[in-house]
Amino acid sequence: MRSYLTASGAAVLLLLSGAAPAVADDGADRSFTIEDPRITESSGLAASRAHPGIYWTHNDSDDGPYVYAVDSRTGKTVATITMKGVGEPRDVEAISLGPDGDLYVGDIGDNLNGSWDHVWIYRFPEPKQLKDATVRATQYDVKYADGPRNAEALMVHPKTGRVYIASKNEDGGGLYEGPARLTTGATNVFRRVGEVPWVTDGAFSPDGKELVLRSYFSARGYAFENGRLGADHAVQAPFQRQAESVTYTADGSALMFGSEGERSDVQRVDVDGGAGRDGKSPSKEGGASSSSSAGAGSGGTGDVKGTTLTGVLVLAAIGFLVLMKRRRKGN
Repeated sequence: MRSYLTASGAAVLLLLSGAAPAVADDGADRSFTIEDPRITESSGLAASRAHPGIYWTHNDSDDGPYVYAVDSRTGKTVATITMKGVGEPRDVEAISLGPDGDLYVGDIGDNLNGSWDHVWIYRFPEPKQLKDATVRATQYDVKYADGPRNAEALMVHPKTGRVYIASKNEDGGGLYEGPARLTTGATNVFRRVGEVPWVTDGAFSPDGKELVLRSYFSARGYAFENGRLGADHAVQAPFQRQAESVTYTADGSALMFGSEGERSDVQRVDVDGGAGRDGKSPSKEGGASSSSSAGAGSGGTGDVKGTTLTGVLVLAAIGFLVLMKRRRKGN
């Protein structure tokens, strides 16, 4: 019964999400399963630009200063990077690759929702060779201008190199902009520049014109210009057991959505026209685009409604499958 429900349920969920994973010609950048038994809480994803088909990820809390390179062709870890020169990581939630070729790791989680007066960002150059290594990372102290808060999304703009953080709150969070350049000699103050819904991760398109933010059941895309959010719209996102991460493929042709758990899945969702290459937006649910401004908070309401509807449809589909299975046994 478990196998029947798993296979049938996966098909139903795929139809509900509208996400049809595609496979690249060489097998890279396709949907994959993280095979490394050490990676049980993959909380962030970043597509490598130096190594095609490689995705950088990390565990959530209580793991240590480790970052893993996973090959999308096999799901195997091909390099484990140990950061030195930083303190003990507390709640690592996000990772992003900057235009300078550096990886930015966000130790920005706060499960007590505002108990930490500061959080940290770690930064180091993406390794040129994929092998286990210890690297010296730079650590930046971060505070929010309007007080402590929980966050799980950190995004580095691919053109300006500016760092953004989206806070996580069930009533709606904020998009925070860091200083033009992070410094080690002083606290880096992030200031609120926009309103966003519940967010577990985010990613800029390679051209920097689109920002995608995901939650547990849905995702939204925002036009992004001059450091500010513009019109928003729904983006196709797969249903996952604990939806935690998202990144664009290096060429901008798709979004890769990740989840937590042992042998967690990373699912590919193609982007219409290849966002980041010609400036077109990611795939939109139903083809409808909202003309409202994210700064007005319109994205949050639509996100909640979409989340509720998706959850109801999923539960209804699973219930139907169980009922059909029981009827077959009874015949």
